[in-house]
Amino acid sequence: MRKNVFLLATDPKNPNRGVIHARDSGLKISVHCLDGEPFKPDCSEIQLYGRTEDKMYVFETIGIASDDAIDIVGAIQWYGGYIHCPDMVIVHEDPRTDKEIAI
Repeated sequence: MRKNVFLLATDPKNPNRGVIHARDSGLKISVHCLDGEPFKPDCSEIQLYGRTEDKMYVFETIGIASDDAIDIVGAIQWYGGYIHCPDMVIVHEDPRTDKEIAI
């Protein structure tokens, strides 16, 4: 089985944002650091949240296709390793609320 390769495009004007691209598929996931930045989810996309010791992130798909859905968690785990937080907790509920379910 081939391992997916992910790339990160960062916003030079905002270091709290970026887009993860899967090299071998059309998967794109926007990354937003929730610390001090507003976020309004797009109801037609999938959102997952990541928490490290000192930051919270939201990962939102961009134009999700059904074939790309299985790569979402792998892309977020890759991002956790990229930011040197391989143990990032990934949840599907906004961690700023009291409802959380770990994935």
